[in-house]
Amino acid sequence: MKKTGKEPAIDNKELILALEELEKEKGIKKEYLLESIETALVTAYKRNFDSLENVKVVMDEKTGATHVYSLKEVKETVENIETEITIKEAQKINPDLEEGDILETEIVPRDFGRIAAQTAKQVIIQKIREAEREIIYTEFNDRKNEIVSGIIQKADRNIVVMDLGKLEGVMPTKEQIPTEHYKVNDKIKGLVLDVEKGAKGAPQVIVSRSHPDFVRKLLEFEIPEIYEGVIEIKSVSRDAGDRSKVAVYSPDPNIDPVGSCVGQRGVRIQNVINELNGEKIDVIEWNEDPSIYIASALLPAQILAVDIKEEERFAQVIVPDSQLSLAIGKSGQNARLAARLTNWKIDIKSETQFREMLLKAQNGETNTEKEDKQAE
Repeated sequence: MKKTGKEPAIDNKELILALEELEKEKGIKKEYLLESIETALVTAYKRNFDSLENVKVVMDEKTGATHVYSLKEVKETVENIETEITIKEAQKINPDLEEGDILETEIVPRDFGRIAAQTAKQVIIQKIREAEREIIYTEFNDRKNEIVSGIIQKADRNIVVMDLGKLEGVMPTKEQIPTEHYKVNDKIKGLVLDVEKGAKGAPQVIVSRSHPDFVRKLLEFEIPEIYEGVIEIKSVSRDAGDRSKVAVYSPDPNIDPVGSCVGQRGVRIQNVINELNGEKIDVIEWNEDPSIYIASALLPAQILAVDIKEEERFAQVIVPDSQLSLAIGKSGQNARLAARLTNWKIDIKSETQFREMLLKAQNGETNTEKEDKQAE
């Protein structure tokens, strides 16, 4: 493309200084802003001058001078005088032009300086908002699976809206603890599950208090050994608001992972329980032997034996008659949480039930033997 004619321009050094300042303060590149303003000015020109011609707007990145060019394609035969020019006419301006080239002619639209200033201002405000939203989005997106604190702005049956300072946090019903009642102006903590961009581009943080990782992160915050990696949380299972089970492990044989998490007189774990408004937390020691691990997961019940089928990840657990209800738990909760914690299917039988099961199996074998003999 070749430029022709003089270079009259709309001077705007103050704009360039403002863009340079924005680059320092907000981190928005000056080149990006100039490009956005140029694009907006093309639209503004066509709208304000009711023009069908193709135009290009170029802003000098040093002086802010704004140049407007009419663009016409060089053709043998012209069908649209707004966007095309004959070779003969084009070569009067520039003899080097050939068919298919684009002739750029600088124009100075009346009152375009005022339009340019208004458009630039609008674009800058828009881009600042977009940049700030993007910065906040990136900041909170990097904080996924971290705990945040906020003030409740709105609380109804379906949703809780939190003020997180820079933006809103939303806690849907499924992410709330069923036993908790949220009130406006209460300060609460939550786990950042996700960050979404709303309809208008504003980022929105999805917060959870019911997720198992909320318990994991609270323990990490309260117990330095977990934060430092000396103790590892292997698994968490949870019935939010009622009870959780946490499996912990330390490769250092001199460290008691359960004792470290519970703390003297239960002080450490109590801080987490308080944050969860009384939710019970069973801390058990993880073990690579599934029999030992499953037996621990069913605490506080006493276990007599665990028979495992590795391929099926199935465990048959035998408990004393007096421990059956405790092992299963109210509404099956203890067994259910243990199964989630270990990722094993668990079937619990009392000692008496197991003996009856064995007796039936033996009787079944005896009857089969009798039938075989009769058949002979």
